[in-house]
Amino acid sequence: MTDHAELTNIFADLSRLARQSVQAVSARVTFEDKGAGSFDPVTALDRDIEKLMRDYLLAKHPDHGVWGEEFGWSNEGSPIHWSIDPIDGTRAFICGLPSWCVLVGYLREGRHQAGMIDCPSLGELLVAVGGTTLRNGEPVVASNCMSLATARLATTDPCLFDKDEAASFSAVRQRTLVTRYGLDALAYARVATGDLDLVIENKLQRHDLDALVPVVRGAGGHVGDWSGGEDWDVGRIVAAASRALYDEAVAVLSR
Repeated sequence: MTDHAELTNIFADLSRLARQSVQAVSARVTFEDKGAGSFDPVTALDRDIEKLMRDYLLAKHPDHGVWGEEFGWSNEGSPIHWSIDPIDGTRAFICGLPSWCVLVGYLREGRHQAGMIDCPSLGELLVAVGGTTLRNGEPVVASNCMSLATARLATTDPCLFDKDEAASFSAVRQRTLVTRYGLDALAYARVATGDLDLVIENKLQRHDLDALVPVVRGAGGHVGDWSGGEDWDVGRIVAAASRALYDEAVAVLSR
């Protein structure tokens, strides 16, 4: 069993490994397109970070599973596993924008237990362990915004919604105070820190979301799917500063 102190230390080590890799990268970043029909960039840094973190975790806990975006599974079927997205927001990264993050989730029997959103360009490390989220060692709390009318909403790219999803998202957006785009995982970090109130997205893979769920929940927010449940594999995610705000958003989305 991995205790809270060990988890905190592991996340600190993973952040250190990722940031050391980032510092070694030259100013000019090259990338490949691994998409099939849509642009999906990957860089050498994506692979380097994941390999370093994967090797570290398996050396420390050889019986744990590790699932990463770039290299897939090690020890698939283990009751405890780590979910890695080495760079969430690679499009932002190759454009020189600071919103990309390093994501690591810790799950037991498929349930989210702890997570890390590391924002190297901003010097922020958010870690959720034991039901509490810390930013650079200090507790953070979601805003507790209770209604769409006062909510600050975000989604990474509204063009990713299909026709029906776009109509549902627009119905929510028209009821909110302000909407911002292009933040990737940083939007969820900002829900946890109280600076945004609501994030609505689709087409998320497990490596995109496994770290986000505990970080938002550890700050007092609520995360679920568009139907009010926790069907993570569908990839439609709502993260809200309060359960009341989540329920109101879901009610609009499901109309």
